[in-house]
Amino acid sequence: MKKIILCLLLVTYVAAKDTISFAAVGDIMLGLNWPEDATSLPPQDGALSFESVKEILQSADITVGNLEGVFLDSGGTPKKCSNPSLCFNFRMPERYVKHFVDAGFNFLSIANNHVGDFGAPGRTATVRVLKEAKIGFAGLEGIAETYVLEKDGIRYGFVAFAPNTATVRFHDSLKAKRLISELKAKSDIVIVSMHIGTEGGDGASRVTRKTEIFHSENRGNPYEFARLAIDAGADMVFGHGPHVPRAIDIYKGKFIAYSLGNFATNAGISISGQAGYAPIVKIKTDRKGNFLEGEIFSAIQKGERGARRPFLDSTGACIKRIKELTELDIPETKLFISEDGKISLKE
Repeated sequence: MKKIILCLLLVTYVAAKDTISFAAVGDIMLGLNWPEDATSLPPQDGALSFESVKEILQSADITVGNLEGVFLDSGGTPKKCSNPSLCFNFRMPERYVKHFVDAGFNFLSIANNHVGDFGAPGRTATVRVLKEAKIGFAGLEGIAETYVLEKDGIRYGFVAFAPNTATVRFHDSLKAKRLISELKAKSDIVIVSMHIGTEGGDGASRVTRKTEIFHSENRGNPYEFARLAIDAGADMVFGHGPHVPRAIDIYKGKFIAYSLGNFATNAGISISGQAGYAPIVKIKTDRKGNFLEGEIFSAIQKGERGARRPFLDSTGACIKRIKELTELDIPETKLFISEDGKISLKE
């Protein structure tokens, strides 16, 4: 019996990796099937959505992004807004989940301002579709607050936060810390997703280290919340919500991306200027989640409404912008970004 136990322990040890890679992207919405008389679906039914960047996404051990909308074939209760010009409802065909599976996504945050676009039916269908596809998700209050995935002998804990109704809200700092610490107790590495910060074009690209307000809504303090999360046990923090890239950072050896902007937003969201930047951040950590090295892959969304998607960009626009913002907003960071996008620790 002792020999059997020893062999099992040895197999487990050998299977577990010493270095783990993570790929992270921002907002994803692959096409609109609402309103029914004005749908905006991509060519080949979305099969090309990730084609230009799929190899990078698939190459990571863990790939994460933000699902900006719901999976729902029909029905639901479309959200109504006091200001119709600021009201956007994002509903994707349920079959489009196969494109996320094919691209290698392990986890999608569903904590954002669009998970409620079609009421409870939209949230329910999204949960069902992701479960059936075996893609992890988190961020719905009381329904799917956290998620744990075991892969190659390592347990990954995920939790997602937003300021919106029915989501796990970052405003409740006590609950946020509790969820993260509980995840840490049962996971080797904890990944936090935060839909946080103001939006509104290129002006939303700065990390102010203050509470950010957008149309009278408290959109949180990304700098402060990222540190709260890491202090509670998070090993990396990936932000999105401002629709443009922001600086990157490191705190207590743990990686932070304050905003990864838009990634694959087929219609309904502006991709003008930096809103069209679609960076992929790939980082490597040790088994305890400590940052080792990383890389920024530059991609830009191109194409007309209904046919746009991310393409790799040889000019390195995303790299240049994230490097510039990091040097402006986090000058004390211990991260160094090279001209070709490599991320390393300063000596």
